[in-house]
Parts: sequence; structure tokens; C-alpha cells
Amino acid sequence: MVFTDSQRYLSTRGGSYDQSFEDVVLKGLATDGGLFIPEVVPTLPKNWQKDWKDFSFQELAYQIMSLYISEEEIPSDDLKDIINRSYATFSYDGDDGCRAVFKMEIMQGLEKGELIADSLIDRDPNVTPLVALDPSKHLYLLELFCGPTFAFKDVALQFLGNLFEYFLVRRNKDKAENERHHLVVIGATSGDTGSAAIYGLRGKKDASIFILHPKGKVSPVQEAQMTTVLDSNVHNIAVEGSFDDCQDMVKALFADPETNQKYKLAAVNSINWARILAQMTYYVHSIFSLVKAPGYNSSYPIRVVVPSGNFGDIMAGWFTKKMGLPIQKLIISTNENDILDRFLRSGSYTKDSTVGVKETHSPAMDILVSSNFERLLWFIALKVYGRGSLHEQRATAGAVVSAWLSDLKNRGGFTVEASILHAAKADFESQRVSDELTIDTIRKIYKTCAPEGNATQGTRGENGGYILDPHSAVGVAGALRSMAHHSSKANYISLATAHPAKFAAAVDRALHGEKGYSFEQVTPPEFEGLETKEKRVILMEAGKDFTGVRDIIDEKVLGERS
Repeated sequence: MVFTDSQRYLSTRGGSYDQSFEDVVLKGLATDGGLFIPEVVPTLPKNWQKDWKDFSFQELAYQIMSLYISEEEIPSDDLKDIINRSYATFSYDGDDGCRAVFKMEIMQGLEKGELIADSLIDRDPNVTPLVALDPSKHLYLLELFCGPTFAFKDVALQFLGNLFEYFLVRRNKDKAENERHHLVVIGATSGDTGSAAIYGLRGKKDASIFILHPKGKVSPVQEAQMTTVLDSNVHNIAVEGSFDDCQDMVKALFADPETNQKYKLAAVNSINWARILAQMTYYVHSIFSLVKAPGYNSSYPIRVVVPSGNFGDIMAGWFTKKMGLPIQKLIISTNENDILDRFLRSGSYTKDSTVGVKETHSPAMDILVSSNFERLLWFIALKVYGRGSLHEQRATAGAVVSAWLSDLKNRGGFTVEASILHAAKADFESQRVSDELTIDTIRKIYKTCAPEGNATQGTRGENGGYILDPHSAVGVAGALRSMAHHSSKANYISLATAHPAKFAAAVDRALHGEKGYSFEQVTPPEFEGLETKEKRVILMEAGKDFTGVRDIIDEKVLGERS
């Protein structure tokens, strides 16, 4: 096969090289515990701004993904079909509402008639629409929650689910039942990944999905979205512990020889390269939307603000910046679980072990460590420490990252040299947003920002005020703080990662009693009665390790395949 360097992959820890796209998607995690990255970051075509300016989201996705996926691995027509099917769940069909979503739900295993098309809200045909939140401040909001589970993770996980299906169909062609390639997909979630992954994989042949979530630490809507999916290949595990406990169990399963000998494991967390790849599209799409938006000033630079937990979303932005997208700075906006902000300020990447994970109003960002940060560290180590041949440079970067991650595991953290921190600050700045400021920002934006034009249902009060979910509010608060700290003007794009209805408690706390607000207005029809539906979930008691999850996998996969 013929590949460009950007279509071959290596591990951040130096143990795997020359991997195909299919290999890295199906493996998820490298055998040495590292994350997969392209051997080279490609550059955007010379005339991309002119040639792509009128492309749809799907057409942009194809152009970007083609830089990372060889046509010999996935032929052009097949890749276009995967992309179109993935984002059909975001579009509408004329006056009849969300017809494509309804069809997709049927395809994914719901009984015909369980949903009716006119019970579904219209989704935006742009997939990820840009809202001029406050044109006077050049502040824009990129709505990433127009997919089937109302979270930004749908953008990547609808695509990943269809990728898994594509590779499985190809591998299992003409095979007897007992010889078929069966994928065991494992993920940890602090809320949105779980439901998005489940909706992407429910009912898929030759795939079982196991999602671990911290019991009682996801919102009621998030829990219901996961646990009310009763397809036989879907298994929810509620862990008495934190999200980091769930994530550690997933990583341990991928590193466990016994589990890997029995099953072909695949990852849905943002450690899976395909998720990062899929998310690149909306950064490029947002730039084309921005230049058409009210208040846009072409003489100002573009700064993008990302509510950050596991660092996957902003990592996709970093790749597009390196490819040539005109982003001056990527702004990490954390909640009170602030390991990323502390690193950017001090160069110390250390778990806050004295306090542990703090429960906040933005639970999807409640983490101790950010798994995807390892990808950035590799590229920075390559830039700062790389000497000799290309192979020697990559080996050095892998060794440095391995040492840092070993210190993180064994000592609780590590501190980098000034040159490494300086390299990180060239692309990033950070803001830490408290719970109090999160609530204040939801209230402030509702009272002061009433964007013109169409709105996603449930994001406006009767007075037109815009309603943020708490994670998106962390991003907007970071944007406003960055504006205050910089004398020079800029166009700010802040990523809105979830629909406000998914976080009723925080939104109600911020807006209760405000003119024109009622939570009934916020709630999409899809959420009505959701929490009263039949649920299926397995409880894992505190103190159990990954072997308990392995036992559950043994039981459930055997049941599915018998």
C-alpha cells in the first residue's frame, strides 16, 4: 500500500511505529501504553481558503480526513459514505423535522414507532453552527451539541461507530459465525462520552460496548441516556468511585495480557485517534462560518477557547493550528479541577492528591489527569529535544514522554524544563473558572446576550437570552477573562459542548426567577419521560479493580455470542 507520512502512525512512548489507520482505530491504545499520533502533521493545501470556502461540513470532513487516511485503506467513495451517514443524524429534512435522525434511530435498533418524527427537534444543517453571542465583543459560540445525544462527542462518536462497523464488515466478509472478528469496545465516561458512544454503536453487529461511569456523579439525564438503551450489545457499569477510577480500569484492561488474549479490544474514549481526527473538522468549519458572521473583523487575530477536561477536544484544535489554520492562540478553560491550568502557569503537571477530584457544576471536566495531554507532550519533546536522524528524534521524544508518564504514575506528577513550558505557551494559554463564576456566567450571558437569527431549541428564554450549559459557561468565562487580560482586540470562538437541558440543576440554580426563563422551555422533547424509562445497569462496588470489569465482559460477551 502507498501511504503519506501523515497516514502512518506511531506511539507517543516509542514502542510502535508504521501503524495503519485501521490498526490505530481498532487498537485504540498502543501496546506500550502510549497514544497513537501521525508520524507527520500534514499541511492544509495551498489554496484551501479559496477552494473550500463553500464546502459543507461533510465535504470539509472528507478533505481533512483524506490527509490522514490512505485511499488504499478506505476508498474515497466509502469514506464519503461513512461521513455522510455519521452526520445525517445532525441534519433536518425540510418541514418534517429531524427525519434523518428518526431513520437512524430505527436503524440502530429502536422498535418502529417508539419515536415519531415530529417529536424531534430540528437540528442545524451546518452540523456545528456558529452563533454571534456578542458581536460587539467579537465573541462567538460554536454549538457542538446538535447531534443525537446533544453533546459535542456525537461529532466524533457517530463517525467512530460507523468506522468500527465498516472495518468489521470488511474483516468478516464470508466468514463463518465462529470465525468472525468480534470487537469489545470499552470506555470510561464522566457523562457525555458514554451516551454518545452507545448511540454510535447500539445494535451494531459483531460489537459489544461496555461503558463505565462513576455512580451518582453524572447528571440524571446523562445517566438515563446511557442506561435506558436496552440493546443486547450495550452494557453500562456504574462504578462506586471517580471518573479517574473508571479511566484507570479501562487503561488496565488494555494493558492486561489475559484480556487481550481473549478479546479484540477497542477504545471509544478520546485516546482513540479517530475521535481527534473527526473533531478537527469543526475547527476548520468554524473559520469559514466566522468570516461570514456579524461583527467579524478580518484585521483581528482568532483565538479559540475550549472547556477542557481530558484535552481531546483542544488537541484536535492544536492539530488544525499546526496544519495551518489561522488560530493565534488556543485557550484552555478548566473548572476547579485545574491540572492543565497549573501546568501552563508553573510547568508542574501534578495530581492534586490532597483533595482528589472536586465535584463541580461541570462534571464532564471533573478529572485528575488529562489523558490526551500526552500527545501534546510528545510533539513538544520532539521539538525541544529532537537531535540526529528522524528516527533518533522520535525515539528521544518517546523516551522523554515515557519518563514523564512514569513519574506521573509512580510519584503523582512531574515538572518540565522552562524550554518545554515555553513551547507549550507558544500555542496555549489557560484560564481557571470557579463554580461560582460558572453560575455567574450562565446568568450574565442570559441577561446580556440575545443573539439574532435561528437558535437550537432550548437555548433561548422568552426574552431571547442565550442559555449556556455549565461546561460551555466555563469556556465563555475563560474567553471573557482572556479579553480582559489582553489589550489587543481579537475574534473569540468559544466552544459550546452540551445542550443546557443535560444539566438542569446548574442551569436552574443560575436562572431560577430570571425573567423569561423556565426549564420546560429548555427541555427538548427527546428528554421528556427519559428518566422514567426502563433501565439496565451493573453496579461495581468500591474497592474492586479491573478484574471485576473483566469478569463482567466474560459473562456478557459469552451471552451475546451464544
